Amino acid sequence: MTIAILTVPSCSNLRDEHRGTVVVSGSYGGNYNAYNAARGGVRAVVMSDANVGKDRAGIRGLDYLERVGIAAATAVADTCHIGDGDDILAHGAVSYVNSIAASLGCTPGQSVRDCAVLMKAAVPSHALLPPIAEGGRFVIAAAGGQPRIICVDTAGMIEPGDVGEIVVTGSHAALLGGKPDRVVCADLLAVFFSDGGIGKDEAGVARLADLDRRGMIAAAVSVATAPIGHSREIYRDGVLSRVNAAASRAGGRAGIRLRDFIRQIGSENPIRHGI
Repeated sequence: MTIAILTVPSCSNLRDEHRGTVVVSGSYGGNYNAYNAARGGVRAVVMSDANVGKDRAGIRGLDYLERVGIAAATAVADTCHIGDGDDILAHGAVSYVNSIAASLGCTPGQSVRDCAVLMKAAVPSHALLPPIAEGGRFVIAAAGGQPRIICVDTAGMIEPGDVGEIVVTGSHAALLGGKPDRVVCADLLAVFFSDGGIGKDEAGVARLADLDRRGMIAAAVSVATAPIGHSREIYRDGVLSRVNAAASRAGGRAGIRLRDFIRQIGSENPIRHGI
C-alpha cells in the first residue's frame, strides 16, 4: 500500500482523505492541534513549532501525540511559513520530534520532507483520546454600553454575531495557506492573536495587514510572554509585538501590555445602540 504525504493549512482542515496518511500541517504544535490531528486519524504529523514560546506551548502537542501512539514532529518557524503546510513541507527543518518519530529515524535538523518520508513507516494508532483543556470560548467582560471582551482559544470560534466586539484569540496571526481568508468571520472592533513566533517572512503576523484592509484594529502578542493557544493567558499576560495601522492609530505599539491596550480601546469605543 502506498502511503501519501499530504499538506493542510491547519489541523482543523483534516478530512476523511487524510486518514492513514502522513500530514504536514501549518498548525502550531500545541495540544489543540495535536488533538485535532489524532481525531483526524493521521498516521503521523508535522507542525510548526511557533518558536516554542512560553510554557513550551508551541510544541506541547508532541507529548500528547506520543501518549496516544502517534509519531509527531515540529518544524523551525524561522525556516518556513506557519499556517502553510505546503511551505513547511518544501522548506522546513525539523526542530523537535517525539519518541515515536525518533524510533523511525526522525531527528532535529533534517528536512521536513525527509522526516515525512520516514514517517510513512509509522503504525496507525487507534487509541482513545484523552480530553484537553484547550479549545474554549469565554466572555471575559460584558459591561453595559461597552464592547464585550471575548476570549477564544482558536480563531475558528469567532462567531458572526461577534460584530463590533473585542476578541482575543489563541491562534497565530498567519493567513492560512498564505492567502486572504475569512477565518475572522465578523467585522470586529478589535482582534488579537499570538504572533506564532513571527517566523520566516513574518508569516506569523501576516493577517494583521489583511485585517487593516477590513478596517479592524488588530495586533499580536509575543509567544515569549503568553502561551500560544491559551486566549485567556494571552489576554492576561500578553505583550504586543506587532500592530497593524489601525491599532497604531488607536495607540497600540510593540511593548505595551495587551490588557492595557484593550482597556483603552474599549473605553474609547462605547457601543452605539440603535445604529
